[in-house]
Amino acid sequence: MFFNSTCFISLFVTRKLLEVMQNMISFFQVTLNERRQRTFLWSYCNLICVDLRFGKEVNLMGIKWVFRMLACLPLLLASTAWSAEIHGRSSTQFLWYNDIVTDDEQAEIAQYLNLSVTKIDKDNKLSITGYGRLSQVIKGDEELNGRLYFLYLDYRDLYDKIDLRLGRQFVNYAAGSAIVDGGLVELKNIGPVAFSVMGGRNVFFNLDSEGTSSEDFVFGAAAYLRGLKGTDAEISYFVKWDDDGVARDQLGASFKQYLLNSVKVYANARFDLASEAFSEVLVGAKYYPSSSLVFTGEWYYSYPTFDNTSIYAVFAVDRFEEALFRADYTLSDKFSVNAGYNRQMYEHGDADVFELGCRIRPLERLQLSLNYDYRNGEGGDLNGGMVDVAYEVSKKLELAGGIHYDVYERDRTTGEETARKYWAGGNYKINKDMSVYVRIEDNVNDTYENDWQGRLAVNYNF
Repeated sequence: MFFNSTCFISLFVTRKLLEVMQNMISFFQVTLNERRQRTFLWSYCNLICVDLRFGKEVNLMGIKWVFRMLACLPLLLASTAWSAEIHGRSSTQFLWYNDIVTDDEQAEIAQYLNLSVTKIDKDNKLSITGYGRLSQVIKGDEELNGRLYFLYLDYRDLYDKIDLRLGRQFVNYAAGSAIVDGGLVELKNIGPVAFSVMGGRNVFFNLDSEGTSSEDFVFGAAAYLRGLKGTDAEISYFVKWDDDGVARDQLGASFKQYLLNSVKVYANARFDLASEAFSEVLVGAKYYPSSSLVFTGEWYYSYPTFDNTSIYAVFAVDRFEEALFRADYTLSDKFSVNAGYNRQMYEHGDADVFELGCRIRPLERLQLSLNYDYRNGEGGDLNGGMVDVAYEVSKKLELAGGIHYDVYERDRTTGEETARKYWAGGNYKINKDMSVYVRIEDNVNDTYENDWQGRLAVNYNF
């Protein structure tokens, strides 16, 4: 009964949202020749936002503002209406868990929707991409909650040199990253170097809703190599403001180079201008003597920095360094093995970490994953491993489960403690577009005698 109800909710919500998007695209493709049409479009975008609320007051994190920005879409379309295509994934989920603060049992229903709209124009240069979440707590007093993670309009190859992106989007530069309500402009095909500029409202979420204020803004710019085979490089700048002024001011750089068809070297660095120190540095190399063998070596450096306007910026912090070596070998599709060593270096001591793992497929439909970890030194000791099993019962049904067991010691005063995790799950394909996934796990450790949690998801691809 619950499964049937969940399927119905998933299909209903997905159908409702798709109807809204299809109506919006169809309407956007009509040429606006008169002022009354522009006025009606503006009202239509507001009606869409009301429809998404499903008749309830729900905080959709600026979704109305994003839809209003999308009102400029008709200005970019030709007068001929082209048949747009909508694809994506809907996931209706039932989750249960224990509250991390009160330890009370919690349950909620969540609806995730990821979609893309393409072929809006004749040349397929224009597209819309969105991803959001609606959730309702069943046990508790919380109201319907919504989060819009991104929803943006993307127009590529304007004059074969400019890419434009408008709306809520995730922007990642070597100097910093953010979810932005604003725009991104990329200038390309002018030589080996391309340029990118972004800016807008800085979006972030707290526990229950969006935490962005009217004074949160972000700006960034980057220059990067384009069109050079086997070589990637970027230099960038990132600045963030909040209510108290400049919160972040950073420079960044990244580099990647392929050599002799068997070596890849790479590096990333981020420099904080306020503290005049490198906050992160990564240097690494991968060597491929054959298609089945990979050696990896890395050095990582971290010096924690906080927003300049945060109280935590006045506290002293310690640096952290890590040297890593790892080897991965695939003997066949039935057996692979990996081994690694990490040297972790702190201000007041070091620690050694050893890892060993393998993947075995003794039968065509059965796979075993075994991993062992050993840590000794600063910050505590750990000795443990995990066993995960996956079995394909049929083309439609796959079952899986596992046990994770760790013995750890934080310091000499606490003594040895154990942490165990038991989990089981499965995935059933109803048809080529719909599947059901379930996972249940129990955590047993020093904090919880039993910490049951689980997830039941009905996924629909369209």
